[in-house]
Amino acid sequence: MTQPSLPQVPHSPRPSGAHPATSRTTVLAPRLAALLRDHRGKDVFRLEPDTIGVAGHELADRILSVRKATEVERPTFKPLQGRSIAPAEAASVMRTVGRDVREALKKPLPEKVDLSGPWPITGHIFLRDLILGTDPYRLRILMSRNLELTTKLTWSVIAAGAAFPRPFKANRADPDAQLTSLARLVTAATGYHDRRYAMGMYRRAAAPVCFTVSTLVANALWLGSPFDASTSNRNILYEAMRLLPPSWNLLRNASPEYPGLDPLITPGDDILVLPLLSHRDPALWDAPDEFRPERWDTLDPDTAPGFLGFGHGSERCWGRHAVMPLAELLLGLLRQDGLTVDPGQESAKVPLAGLLGVDEVRVVRQ
Repeated sequence: MTQPSLPQVPHSPRPSGAHPATSRTTVLAPRLAALLRDHRGKDVFRLEPDTIGVAGHELADRILSVRKATEVERPTFKPLQGRSIAPAEAASVMRTVGRDVREALKKPLPEKVDLSGPWPITGHIFLRDLILGTDPYRLRILMSRNLELTTKLTWSVIAAGAAFPRPFKANRADPDAQLTSLARLVTAATGYHDRRYAMGMYRRAAAPVCFTVSTLVANALWLGSPFDASTSNRNILYEAMRLLPPSWNLLRNASPEYPGLDPLITPGDDILVLPLLSHRDPALWDAPDEFRPERWDTLDPDTAPGFLGFGHGSERCWGRHAVMPLAELLLGLLRQDGLTVDPGQESAKVPLAGLLGVDEVRVVRQ
């Protein structure tokens, strides 16, 4: 039986077409490709009987400004084990993660690090060890990408780790090592249920940083490497974030504030704001499908119309100040070592997932 062809999104870093990335094809999951094919350039449209899609930047701005996200709409800080996470607690945890990232960035980098191999997993392991390397194994294992397979698997690992009341100690391989600030939140927990909650929060806070950074850098490599030496890491990352936004949709459940914002929205409609579409809207972006990092020389990611790389101005992603420094560091290391996409790899798939990214990029030295 002939297999059906998958949706493809070829991309070009520059109009000249001479760049190696012109031969690469990004294969989007069918639902993502259908959204681009059927709805790009539309402001508002019905996706399902009870769901409205929004890609117009002005309407998206009104929807995201009219009220704060509820606890079940926040991607990282949804209720944990039935326990609500107050905004103050969430903000405190993210400040803790930020401190750990800043401390990691102060340390000398490991010598002779080999970042070639399959990405984003190679970058994820590097970041896990860079930021959390002093923490005990039963916490670091919570960074495993394999735990993304099922929620049940994640909580089985957490339950096993929380069942042992012995103290959490720093990595024995380094006599001077100290636990991260995030790990110390776990050590402060008393009793099995509190330890389980604290370990769940450890994963909720730290894993998205490692996942997002490694995926963002992998996307950048795939979309545009090798890069011009004069192009900044910042511009490369924002352009990768435009073409493959880490959060391709922002959900807002039906709310009484929404029907008055557009005639198509009814009281029972959920809203799906779609950066996947606004980031490629021809009305907002010149050559929207081309990888052009130089466009960010004159654009501000906080104010560029339709750009929601780190969420809306009313509620910016709490982890943005950890993500960008780490991503710039990691991308800089790759460029310094002359690493790029394997010339033999001509396509990469982008699965339908909460974090949008290529599933595997083979990275080699030029």
